[in-house]
Amino acid sequence: MNKQLVFVYGTLRKHQRNHHLLSGATCLASQCWTVGKLIDSEFGYPYLVPSASGRVYGEIYQVDQLQLKALDTLEGYHGPKQNNYYLRTKQLIHTDTESYEAFVYIFSNEKLTRNLMQIKNGDWSVNQLLNQNQSLFYFAYGSCMDDVRFRTAGVNHYFQKVIGFGILDGYTLRFTKRSHDGGRADIVEEPGTVEGKVYEIPLEALSYLYRREGVNAGCYRPALIDITINGRAIKNVFTFVVVDKEPETAPPNHYIEEILRGGHGFLSADYMEKLRKQLKENFNLED
Repeated sequence: MNKQLVFVYGTLRKHQRNHHLLSGATCLASQCWTVGKLIDSEFGYPYLVPSASGRVYGEIYQVDQLQLKALDTLEGYHGPKQNNYYLRTKQLIHTDTESYEAFVYIFSNEKLTRNLMQIKNGDWSVNQLLNQNQSLFYFAYGSCMDDVRFRTAGVNHYFQKVIGFGILDGYTLRFTKRSHDGGRADIVEEPGTVEGKVYEIPLEALSYLYRREGVNAGCYRPALIDITINGRAIKNVFTFVVVDKEPETAPPNHYIEEILRGGHGFLSADYMEKLRKQLKENFNLED
């Protein structure tokens, strides 16, 4: 049966109420984006409206014709030049490693969206999580595993509840963010496994983390991932990923020290050894 690619950004995403319509569909990427603005409809779902700037984050799936028809019904799309609620069009979708052309349901009635609020981070699932919870699980995989800077900043009280170490499958640890003194850690969606320290934090901790990760400057963005802790699957775990990934750059020694110190005693010995080997082989760095 003929397959089509579809980018979803609202209630069709993982762990959202209409995701069952994608049951059996192949997810090509969970961290991807397309150009546009994301608007809160105030009806419990978002609008993607055309825009030459801005990013909307979501997931891309390969669906069959029956699934595509079900999505059309949900989105109120009846065909070209019909009285449609959403329009189904094709746009370029960017993943961490490649780009695809896929169907996207867009809302083009500018009059209806003019006075509605834009979802600034472009990620509806993140927005929903933050609006519905007072605390969240936070997956730290880089220097935030180390508590020295928490204490220096006077925010260590937010990071006292360590749940354990989490395992993130389908991602690799890379150093794709270039800072003034070298690379910074990132998770890239490609075959691999990343381990990290998992905290339960209050929402009040996010103002510190947003500043530290340069969210407002467009350095990192908040994202949701699924991990396992002691064999237990945990969904919608909060983390940060690099927005514009660059070729890997060697991290500075003080940053490596923070990662290794933070992971010691929490992450598996095999992963720590693999990390040291990765640093040595990719950047000719010693312990």
